[in-house]
Amino acid sequence: MDGETVVPVLLSGGVGSRLWPLSRELYPKQFMALTGEDTMLQETCRRVADLEGLSAPVAVCHEDHRFLVAEQLKRIGVEDASVLLEPAGRNTAPAVAAAALEALSRQEDPLLLVMPADHVMEHAYQFVRSVRKGMDSAAGGGLVTFGVPPTAPETGYGYIRARDLGPDGGAGPVVQFVEKPDRATAEGFLRSGDYLWNSGIFLFRASRYLEELESHAPAVLEAVRAAYEGAERDLDFLRLERQAFGTSPSNSVDYAVMEHTDAAFVVPMEAGWSDVGSWSALYEAGEPDDAGNLLIGDVISHGGRNNYIRSENRLVAAVGVEDHLVVETADAVLVAPRARAQEIKGVVEELRETGREEALNHRRVLRPWGSYETITVAERFQVKHLLVKPGSSLSMQLHHHRAEHWVVVRGTARVTRDGEEFLLTEDQSTYIPIGTTHRILNPGNIDLELIEVQTGSYLGEDDIVRFHDAYNRG
Repeated sequence: MDGETVVPVLLSGGVGSRLWPLSRELYPKQFMALTGEDTMLQETCRRVADLEGLSAPVAVCHEDHRFLVAEQLKRIGVEDASVLLEPAGRNTAPAVAAAALEALSRQEDPLLLVMPADHVMEHAYQFVRSVRKGMDSAAGGGLVTFGVPPTAPETGYGYIRARDLGPDGGAGPVVQFVEKPDRATAEGFLRSGDYLWNSGIFLFRASRYLEELESHAPAVLEAVRAAYEGAERDLDFLRLERQAFGTSPSNSVDYAVMEHTDAAFVVPMEAGWSDVGSWSALYEAGEPDDAGNLLIGDVISHGGRNNYIRSENRLVAAVGVEDHLVVETADAVLVAPRARAQEIKGVVEELRETGREEALNHRRVLRPWGSYETITVAERFQVKHLLVKPGSSLSMQLHHHRAEHWVVVRGTARVTRDGEEFLLTEDQSTYIPIGTTHRILNPGNIDLELIEVQTGSYLGEDDIVRFHDAYNRG
């Protein structure tokens, strides 16, 4: 509909545990380039660039991911996004409510185009075409979702039963939302032709979503209103009030609203969609070779067929392997039959229960100032490679249990040590004794790289006292 303002809402709260070991809790799949040069978050934002009436996006993410979201959006020229920080995951219904309140504070009742930030679309123009077909219904007060014509009896997706779809594939009323079915039921859905896969993408007016939420899930709206009204600005972010947000029930948009409203509509969407919910789904979204193998990185497959093999760091050689997933990262290797890809989540749960770092982080850990990578760890020492971006600095800090030795291998470091300030250039070093207040700043125009050797009785990341931090971390 002409003249409507459309606010993209980027839902970036998932952790992508079924794509472990590549996806980790603090660096999940939406921040990775899995199917192209852009990350999935960037692809989600870019795919609606040709939509008329487009306004600045609203991104909703966990507070631990805030700098990833901001940096990745800025890299594609999105400087004016609102980034809302969830203190805890409460599923999509509260996240969209917070986005609706933020959009209403900026615009006069815009349409919200709600998109998970970790989906794949092979044909962005077809997606935009489907959105345009749903705009009249959404502008008129309908709550529009987008359904994908099924190509297989998929048991990992929810389904939508529809009727009276427009002759050109326009919006039609939803008859029923169906939870993930068993195989036999999914086969029946496929034969009937009346069912669509539920994509989890929505289009509706901000005010209409809040009205329906108040009718069908008032506890969610009450909690989110309080969290939004008590929110605090933190740099370029809006931090939702923790206690109030935590009282919200954990509900999806489907469960809280769409399954109960009498204003639900669905638009068929044939855009090569996948939620990339598992390694098998990522295999299906790719282009295997003549042997059915999808090989990424430094990989040799001898006599193997129908495999997904991915190397991130070193040579992976497979002989006679068939129908398997092999994924190598710097600190973990996954080997599993493709048919059991959904069970990888159980591995991640076991890692969490046993306190393994591999569930949370990669060996290379991103920070707002750059990154660090652990090279080796022993009982009383560890060695790290630090990269500090131009103009960035670590916090002013001290450690109670460890000393640090720094060697500059590239660039220039401005070091503060107990009030003394000095420069270090390549091949120069310094020593930071236990209990010494210190900071590193990169004053140059290129990345600063250091080797850091830590020694002491305790080397955990929680042995840190910050006195001043440009990123407002505790």
